Amino acid sequence: MKFARFKYQEQVHFGVLTEGECKLIEGDLFDSWEYTGETVAKADVEFLAPVPPNKIIGIGANYVGKKEELPSSPPDMPVFFFKPDSSVTGPDTEVIVPESIDEIKFESELAVVIGKAMKNVAKEEVLDHIFGYTIGNDVTAPQFFHENGHWTLGKAFDTFTPIGPVIETELDPDKIHVKAVVNGEEKQNSPTNLMIVPLREMVAYLSKVMTLQPGDVILTGSPLGAYFVKDGDVVECNIDEIGSLKNTFVKAPVPIKS
Repeated sequence: MKFARFKYQEQVHFGVLTEGECKLIEGDLFDSWEYTGETVAKADVEFLAPVPPNKIIGIGANYVGKKEELPSSPPDMPVFFFKPDSSVTGPDTEVIVPESIDEIKFESELAVVIGKAMKNVAKEEVLDHIFGYTIGNDVTAPQFFHENGHWTLGKAFDTFTPIGPVIETELDPDKIHVKAVVNGEEKQNSPTNLMIVPLREMVAYLSKVMTLQPGDVILTGSPLGAYFVKDGDVVECNIDEIGSLKNTFVKAPVPIKS
């Protein structure tokens, strides 16, 4: 099923997306919900980020270019970073690049949405705790990376985490391709089996460090091919089974000094 969060008649709703329409639901998305009986046309709603996350956690440099380059075992301590909830935006919105930033990079990613609270969960049980999957664009400003390797600031600006357009609950994360198109030209296209830290191991590792809660989002890394974009560029992050997350990068105007 494809779950969406959207604005309709100035109200925010959750719904199940079918061909050309949204069936409104009520209740707890992660526990118990039911259809309201109301259906609205897809064309009449404004899609939002499909979930307002409590936590957004990303992993760095998690893809190789071909299977022969995969290490024999995952690293003992993967590179993780947090992104604030204030960085989240939805599909068909603008990524606002502050005037102080010289270079900005897109990163198309498969995003995991946690469905059940999990702590110290074995990798074999991880999928039982996942609600579904969406698409993320881990927008990055490398000039704000700390010289000692801290990444959070360079990924934390407002609008730097587009996610959407829906949460797909019926997906095999091992059999998809993560893609990106910039101004109509494909820049990324990689199967998820080229992850250095596979999805199950990644989520299990995080659950040993912190309790993961329903609605938390984990960005699983971006394939090779991410690069710098400029003012006006349109980035579409695609996973065929989920959809397309499209955002336009816009440089914020230089403040006028009085």
